[in-house]
Amino acid sequence: MISSAFYAHFYKICSLLIVWLLLQACNRSAQERTQQASDVPITPIAANSPALLHKGLQEVTNVVIYDIFSPPVASRIYAYTSLAAYEAARWADTTKYPSLTARLRGFEPMPIPSGNISKAAALAGFKAMLTVARSVTFSHDSLNRCEKEVMAAVKKSGAPEETLAQAVAFGEAIAQAVLARAAKDNYKESRGYERYNVTQREDVWNPTPPDYTDAMEPYWRTIATLALDSATQFKPPRPIPYSSKEDSPYFKEVREVFQTVNNLTKEQQEIALFWDDNPFVSHHKGHVVFNSKKMTPGGHWMMIASQIARNTNADAAKTAQSFALVSIALFDGFIACWEEKFYSVMVRPITVINRYIDEKWEPFLQTPPFPEYTSGHSVISSASAEVMTALYGDNFAFNDSTETPYGRSVRSFSSFRQAAEECSISRLYGGIHYRSTLAASVEQGKKVGKWVLLRAKIHSNTVQ
Repeated sequence: MISSAFYAHFYKICSLLIVWLLLQACNRSAQERTQQASDVPITPIAANSPALLHKGLQEVTNVVIYDIFSPPVASRIYAYTSLAAYEAARWADTTKYPSLTARLRGFEPMPIPSGNISKAAALAGFKAMLTVARSVTFSHDSLNRCEKEVMAAVKKSGAPEETLAQAVAFGEAIAQAVLARAAKDNYKESRGYERYNVTQREDVWNPTPPDYTDAMEPYWRTIATLALDSATQFKPPRPIPYSSKEDSPYFKEVREVFQTVNNLTKEQQEIALFWDDNPFVSHHKGHVVFNSKKMTPGGHWMMIASQIARNTNADAAKTAQSFALVSIALFDGFIACWEEKFYSVMVRPITVINRYIDEKWEPFLQTPPFPEYTSGHSVISSASAEVMTALYGDNFAFNDSTETPYGRSVRSFSSFRQAAEECSISRLYGGIHYRSTLAASVEQGKKVGKWVLLRAKIHSNTVQ
């Protein structure tokens, strides 16, 4: 008779054999993929091609999504990577594209290339972008792989080795100079601040369902701005006073959110979903919880900048300038917005509606974990729209395909400002902001965007 010990030993051996076979299969699959990749011809890319910068931005965005950075932190990543890219790529034509960091707060003078890299300035910008990205993100494998592939493609173009080496070295030097400023912006210090404490007062923000997550980046207002003089430079007017009285102005706005969400049209639902850009959404099915990842609202506008640069055949320097200016507007916009959020600490609609109107009501979109006033989407979209309008013109019609990877359709806009206005109203459709908040937020964003342009000395439809 076979003992139970024998069966246990037998099953253990079988289990180990199965694991070994699976590992061998995985190894063969990886080897096959590597072999297939090596068999694919490398398409040459010119060292001054804007395609290098578009590729770099896309890879940075991929990492931002993968690492699940919050919208404010993502804006910091975009700002430093894009500024590094610009400060290197502008050497394609420095008379037309002066230094931006020289006009911003906290930067030391940027390095100067040792030789003429005008025909490889895009490569220098790409190198600077990815070098900074490795220092401000977590997942570096894809960044390293991207750089390796791009370098192989650029070398295939036949550019002189000496020129490429100078461009790469210059990009690295620019990256280190930009990172020196990043190290002084209080980001690292803010990681160690004490946990944000909420109160039980009904008129202020408290964590919201379904996850009741702690406040996101409550100390973001302490991060050093790039163009703004301070986080409080463009303080919005005081939010509408809280009141639980049915006939009060505040409660009328609460009821508007409730009724709007309960009567959304298909078009309004599509608008809300198109501009949602929540980087981390939890889905609850009974006792099962799963999560989905998407790009941030700032990433959406960076992708718009990339689309427009491509569609207008912008050269590498103009492309880098577009990325840099939009990213500055995003960065300072989030700081200004977050300063107000954790100053006014406005309660979210879902909290009031659940308390006084319908305890089972849910917004169309998941409420993000921070106070209501002002609206981050509205502020940064309006700021970005001002920048894009100055660079590419008012009434610039475009199609936005940013959300197609996430199952959304392409949306068309007659101007950047119209796109920003739609993004703003989408937050009412989503059930997470009051109408008066959106109006104040749009104005705050416009002021931020115009100030960024003023500091950068950018005038409408010019690059001077």
